[in-house]
Amino acid sequence: MAGNTFGTFFKLTTFGESHGTAIGGVIEGCPPGLAISIEAIQRELDRRRPGQSAIVTQRKEPDQVQFLSGIFEGKATGTPIGFTIANQDQHSADYSHIKDVYRPGHADYVYEQKYGLRDYRGGGRSSARETACRVVAGALAKQILPEVKINAFVSSVGDIFIDKPYQALDFSQTDSNPVRCPDSATAARMMQLIAEVKAQGDTVGGTVTCVLQNVPVGLGEPVFDKLHAELGKAMLSINAVKGFEYGSGFCGARMKGSEHNDAYNPDGTTKTNLSGGIQGGISNGMDIYFRVAFKPVSTIMQPQQTIDASGNTISMEGKGRHDPCVVPRAVPIVEAMAAIVLADFYLINKIYR
Repeated sequence: MAGNTFGTFFKLTTFGESHGTAIGGVIEGCPPGLAISIEAIQRELDRRRPGQSAIVTQRKEPDQVQFLSGIFEGKATGTPIGFTIANQDQHSADYSHIKDVYRPGHADYVYEQKYGLRDYRGGGRSSARETACRVVAGALAKQILPEVKINAFVSSVGDIFIDKPYQALDFSQTDSNPVRCPDSATAARMMQLIAEVKAQGDTVGGTVTCVLQNVPVGLGEPVFDKLHAELGKAMLSINAVKGFEYGSGFCGARMKGSEHNDAYNPDGTTKTNLSGGIQGGISNGMDIYFRVAFKPVSTIMQPQQTIDASGNTISMEGKGRHDPCVVPRAVPIVEAMAAIVLADFYLINKIYR
């Protein structure tokens, strides 16, 4: 299987399945001598782990990371950093009913067509459980760029949106509620909607907005490796993501150039920031902001028509423990992937500039 590695210089390779013994990864390119806080990495994992509130999957995984190599006396040695996260609460029997059935919206059919077999227990390698490994690498990447502020938050659930610009939000309040929305009134409405949808045996989607501040000028390359292109690839590689837009995004397509151009201040900053902190694929020092759209989780606790491996049309209903809405747990994953991209470009600049 190809496609298990992300990054150019700061690279993450992940391994493992949802219901295997463990998941894990190898991180390459971490600068030798970098002081590493294991506690900070674990805090990020705790934000992503299942079972943390009533509105997420009730699978109980402590998600304790164990580092195997590349760290000595609290510092990176410059060699590959290997780590594992044990799977401790697998209920593989919950998936026995789909052994020969293709779940609507899942990767079951295409996976089996591509490889000739599949691990049906929890989705195997296609499971979002793999994203815990990304959070480990992202938490480490944040420590390479401590001056950069990376804040993601839930900006919508279903048709409920935050009606304030990100500049009016207090990011310190993001983790003050289970839905990870920094506006308390909007968060309460979001949580109510998720609870209602869950009671119906259904799921709901939403969006995560991410703001990157204090990003140095010059990250990104002007042709194929544009900063926004790599951020887009990073976000679209996350399970359940269906869309990515940065800066003015699709709204910019309705504007005129005279409205959209960001005029310069004498110090090189811009009066507006419709370009989203990136021009010509390179960071310009302004805030980088983008939005990521997540579909409703495909597993629903309602009967659905599908087919089995023999092509027979059958009815199936989801079982087991699943998120009624994925966006609250996606917040640290979005932050992690953004951090990996920024750290990668930062280290590339140090080597080749």
